[in-house]
Amino acid sequence: MIELSIEKIASEIGGKIIHGSNGSIVSVAKLEEGSEGSLGFFANPKYEESLYNTNSSAVIVPDNFNPRKDCKATLISHNNPYFAFCTILVKYFNPNKIKSGIHPTAIIAASASIEENSYIGPYTVIEENVTIGSNSQIYSHVQISEGTKVGKNVTLFSGVKIYSNSIIGDNCILHSGSVIGSDGFGFAPVNGRYQKIPQVGNVILEQDVEIGANCCIDRATMGKTIIKEGTKLDNLVQIAHNVELGSHSVIASQTGISGSTKIGHNTVMGGQVGVAGHIEIAPFNSFGGQAGVTGNIKTENGKYSGTPAVDINLYLRAVAGSRKIGELIKQVQNLQKEINILKKENE
Repeated sequence: MIELSIEKIASEIGGKIIHGSNGSIVSVAKLEEGSEGSLGFFANPKYEESLYNTNSSAVIVPDNFNPRKDCKATLISHNNPYFAFCTILVKYFNPNKIKSGIHPTAIIAASASIEENSYIGPYTVIEENVTIGSNSQIYSHVQISEGTKVGKNVTLFSGVKIYSNSIIGDNCILHSGSVIGSDGFGFAPVNGRYQKIPQVGNVILEQDVEIGANCCIDRATMGKTIIKEGTKLDNLVQIAHNVELGSHSVIASQTGISGSTKIGHNTVMGGQVGVAGHIEIAPFNSFGGQAGVTGNIKTENGKYSGTPAVDINLYLRAVAGSRKIGELIKQVQNLQKEINILKKENE
């Protein structure tokens, strides 16, 4: 069991103890589930009451936070409590233990290259001319097809499938069930039938990309489908062929991005967003859940919602107005009755 002093935690994150005294931490927990020996964090003012009621031994709080009530927990100040908490979580309480060695049931081509300190799990298949960088974790039942390059410190959880000639950058994480490099949806109508167009491009994931469970990223028809540095995809996201998804973007679950669309860096998309193909979206734009993006967005720093997606303030006014439609219909009907009465009186 790991046991850390609160002073050590404060030192490691560059924080400062502002309330309480030293003690020992043996676990991490949400504030409402905290117990003696656990570490929590407080960042959202909505949960301030949970801070005063928690049984956690220590809580990381924002700089300049002044408690309004007594706290049982020792408070450690930091300019980014959530990040500081995650730093401790990853270093000391990460459930995904680092493994090493190659399981005897793994099937590895003679031409494959695996650098030192990497782990290859049970029943994993690594085909011809695959390269895997050092300190990577390849769990069970992973398939890495020929010519694929996997960088350093990469984690591929059980059941990930990577098609041929894909490139996976350093520090990427791919969760179970995701498929990288499957054929793009390319078919040509010929005499009333659909003829498959060969998909001969590849997929590139730059460094520090994380892909959630059961995502599909299609290979390019020609050229590349590329997910740029630091971008994070939630579960069940579909990225079509030849998409370019900018760096440090965040895409929530069940979002679909159609082919050949180019999306700028630092884009945020909520759940179930749909993006049409062959369009361009400027950087630093945000899209609410179920937004339907049907055309180019050329300006930065916008917030959009609705289908087709419009400025969120316009969308909210439209939603508010739609609630009055029934009342407006009644008013029009009443006016029509009055007009009919006036017509009869004038006949």
